[in-house]
Amino acid sequence: MVELQSVGFESELSLFKYDTLEQLPESHRDLDEAARSRRIAAAREELGDRVIVLGHNYQRREIVEHADFIGDSYELSKRAAESDAEYVVFAGVTFMAESADIITDDDQTVILPSMEASCPMAGMAEAVQVDSAWETLVEESGGKDIIPVTYMNSYADLKAFCASHGGLICTSSNAADAFEWAFERGDAVLFLPDKHLGRNTADELGIDEVVEWDPWAGDVAESMGAADEVEPDIPDLGDAEVILWDGYCQVHERFRVDHVEEAQADGAKVVAHPECRPSVVAAADEVGSTSHICDVIENADPGETWAIGTEVHLARHLARWHPEVDVRPLCGDACMDCNAMRQVDPNYLTWVLEELAAGREPNVVEVAPEEKELAAVALDRMLEL
Repeated sequence: MVELQSVGFESELSLFKYDTLEQLPESHRDLDEAARSRRIAAAREELGDRVIVLGHNYQRREIVEHADFIGDSYELSKRAAESDAEYVVFAGVTFMAESADIITDDDQTVILPSMEASCPMAGMAEAVQVDSAWETLVEESGGKDIIPVTYMNSYADLKAFCASHGGLICTSSNAADAFEWAFERGDAVLFLPDKHLGRNTADELGIDEVVEWDPWAGDVAESMGAADEVEPDIPDLGDAEVILWDGYCQVHERFRVDHVEEAQADGAKVVAHPECRPSVVAAADEVGSTSHICDVIENADPGETWAIGTEVHLARHLARWHPEVDVRPLCGDACMDCNAMRQVDPNYLTWVLEELAAGREPNVVEVAPEEKELAAVALDRMLEL
């Protein structure tokens, strides 16, 4: 465990946090869909209301068809907290399972079906790395009072780090409110891990003094053992109001203005997620979270055409759920799925449910008590917005 320099708790890189999670056994690797469906139904009948299955919007059809609730990460965590289920099977990625563990009761156990489901963007802002950069950030800003704001799409220890430094969590829906909250308490905002959501939020608020911070800049590279490989590149933070950590979603960064213009030229309206590049957001007809995207399609007139600028599985779900609307992925056949969400194979869902029915608890995600308490503080600050 690494002791963080600027806060009083220990953490480690996400790759090593859950190294005890189990892999799918051979017995479950070649199941077909019919066999899976029968076995999932049998396990769920055995478990009854002791289990709740949560399916993120970006999961494939074979997952969401077995979910009790489908939605975005925070919405699903709230569903878990509102339930009395003993087991919460979260078909999502690691940070989502952590968020569910933070807000559920102590007698509820959160299960992540696949040990490989780890969000690349969350991994671009590890708490130990942000902690190493903190002193340099404050010094380079001229001693400004910097308030850290982390996107919900981050690990629990980074949420805890933000709480320890007077900051909070935000979602894609309330990022502007979180920025305003932070500016009431400090001189500048450090936003992480998603630079595109941060830049789009700054644009929404009319903030021009925005800089990007390279996670491997200067002393940080040296402290993380990369000094010989990375040239220090420290930006001028003196006038910065918003400092963007240089992270991004690999799915949403694929979208380009060309995709938007081609869709619009073909008669479609475009709704884009705010994790997309600012140029894409500026060109889109609508911008919003996955929940907002779902609302746009639900409220669309029959016969309308909408191109969806987010992970391809949500576009496919919406096309099935609303056949009266012509729903397309924004980048057409070039759209790819989230490689982290992909790791939650339907066979994994079958296996964990059968294990739970047999009295075993595989792949439990449990946030350390001190991190959990601090992360809950950051979450409570968000809820007060």
